[in-house]
Amino acid sequence: MSVFILLSFAVFISHALGACSSVEVRKEWRTFTSDEKTDWITAVKCMAKLPHNDSLVATVGEFAAVANITSDSSYYDDYSYVHSDLNPTIHFTGLFFPFHRYFVWSYTQALKNDCGYTGVAPYWDWTLDSANVLDATIWSDDPSSGLGQALGVSTNDFVVSTGGFSTDFTLAYPSAHGLRRNYTLRPWTAFAALTAYFPLPELEANSTFTPTAIDAIISNYTGNFKGFQTAVEYFEGPHAAVHEIVGGDLGGYCPKDANEECFEAEPSPTFSANEPMFWLHHAMVDRLWWLWQNANSANLYAFEGGSVQNLSYYSEYPNGSPPWLSMDSVLPNDGILLPAQTTLGDVWITEGDFLCYTYDS
Repeated sequence: MSVFILLSFAVFISHALGACSSVEVRKEWRTFTSDEKTDWITAVKCMAKLPHNDSLVATVGEFAAVANITSDSSYYDDYSYVHSDLNPTIHFTGLFFPFHRYFVWSYTQALKNDCGYTGVAPYWDWTLDSANVLDATIWSDDPSSGLGQALGVSTNDFVVSTGGFSTDFTLAYPSAHGLRRNYTLRPWTAFAALTAYFPLPELEANSTFTPTAIDAIISNYTGNFKGFQTAVEYFEGPHAAVHEIVGGDLGGYCPKDANEECFEAEPSPTFSANEPMFWLHHAMVDRLWWLWQNANSANLYAFEGGSVQNLSYYSEYPNGSPPWLSMDSVLPNDGILLPAQTTLGDVWITEGDFLCYTYDS
């Protein structure tokens, strides 16, 4: 990216964003008090009891082969459907980081506006658990404040039986089911033949998100947004590794009663937003981007990415092929992510007066 374009981005964003009246400080889940954890879980379950939002529309439509929008669902399910529908638009394109930043922010606003949540958005710093994900303290069994077990009940489709989401929490897509997790240390062994995407199928997933591995990603790729995104998002990278090591809904594995089309497409990142851990995971992914943005002045406004997912030429277009995206490009919203007409420039700086949040470290 030329210096002229980089400076143009800086000028654009500095004029577009003003000062916040207050800035929310997002915190790691384990720094929450027991009451704060309970409040967040209660708000999430409130979303799962609110009725379907009729404003939801499928703008891409590929997921419709697996599941059409159903009114027999919840407002929480609507958010999962947005992610399912937009899957080919928001992964392996230049929208990956800005869309998920917008998505997590919008979801948090829904918790606050529709379910009375007064806390901050949590993130899961999985680097803290990389040495032993299965036995990490984050998988608390507490029925009010716990996120539940990392490995569900194998004889019950791996549905979780502990924690706050083990009861009174049913998911609509791709078919009605309880929350599922299936911890898997080497999730890519089944894809050994796809060497272009999975060159190390025996890789232990946790090795990709150790503190050393993540520090290297943040320290490198100065001014190189495409390189940074590729390091985070590629098929055996830390973003995918966390999805797949937890498995179940977060890994995009189909519930037992799903239709044949679902199983033909698995694993898929589509309905991963079924999993409450999705929001903590993607807040952490956003934090990585935030840390990288703030690690070097050349990173803050750096951007390069296409609008078309092009996996056939992944080595050339790991984050999308033309048409190229710009700060004026509008983020997709499927009718329920507000405000409409939100642009990449609007979400580029978290402390700007559109988003108004930062991270505790």
